Amino acid sequence: MCYSLYLPQRGKHDLQGKTILAADIGGTKTSLGLFEVRGNTLSLLSEATVPSQADVTFEDVVTKFLANNPGVPSILSIGVAGPVSDNRVRLTNLAWELDGSRLQRSLGIGRVIMINDLEATAYGLAGLALDDVAAVFDQKEQSLGNMAILAPGTGLGEAGLFWDGEAYRPFATEGGHSDFAPQTAIDMELYAHLRKENDIPCWEHVVSGPGIYRIYRFLRDVKGHKEPAWLTENFKNDGDPAAVISHAAMRELDATCIKTMELFVSYMAREAASLVLKHKATGGLLLGGGISPRIYPLLCKTLFRQQFVRNAHMAELLEKVSIKVILNSKAALIGAAHYGAYGQ
Repeated sequence: MCYSLYLPQRGKHDLQGKTILAADIGGTKTSLGLFEVRGNTLSLLSEATVPSQADVTFEDVVTKFLANNPGVPSILSIGVAGPVSDNRVRLTNLAWELDGSRLQRSLGIGRVIMINDLEATAYGLAGLALDDVAAVFDQKEQSLGNMAILAPGTGLGEAGLFWDGEAYRPFATEGGHSDFAPQTAIDMELYAHLRKENDIPCWEHVVSGPGIYRIYRFLRDVKGHKEPAWLTENFKNDGDPAAVISHAAMRELDATCIKTMELFVSYMAREAASLVLKHKATGGLLLGGGISPRIYPLLCKTLFRQQFVRNAHMAELLEKVSIKVILNSKAALIGAAHYGAYGQ
């Protein structure tokens, strides 16, 4: 890739042959990967993905993985869906609390590092190939400047990449928890509906997998849209209602699903524009997470960019911003590994 990330330890001889255990912990699943430092690159030796469950500890997950991969890694580097402080975190959408010092002692690993999962996704750009990223709207010439990442999945992750003149320096945010800002009449109705569950609705409540289902239920239960029997059956048989809705919308099988995804794409575009403006991300917007690649055809339609550039004062700036989707589902895992090996 053409992205230059600030990784000051890259190329250091004393790293050669060391193994890095990387983890990407989300509200739905936890991915692990064992990497070996080879030259200036990382080679994936083995990997596993398991459901994230409140009744299983992260230590249990790691111990089971290492039992099948003999040897103690030099570093454990974890990307976590939550705000990291002092190498500790309470995950936002999972009942886990992690402490780096405790993990070092219990797992016997010499160094444990934790960063936000969106920060890890940003570092993952250092290890992605050209076909791991697809354009939604691409400028002919890549502009230098800050970049932003918006990633809807189980929650809504947001991060920035500061351009220091030579390289990009990723940083985490908790912007997904900023207040949802209704504009239209239907937005106001949805906002009132959301307040029945949460006193202060935030963007994550609508721009996420659960958010897709919230929007759909609002249209069905409050606005009176009919649900066909086949769709009811699909909801019963599939544990991911957001996937059912987006699938039906992309194949134009149900009007309510289509309307749901139109609202979702509009909200996603509006929050993405706010993120870009707040970071002055003239270097580009990247859309990640589990949902963006799955709905790529919807993002490529005119609606997303129309809503993205719709601004009273900064439309001209927004019109020049390239928009791309990260297709590689391992971006955060790859990024956690790169940060663990080369980041400090």
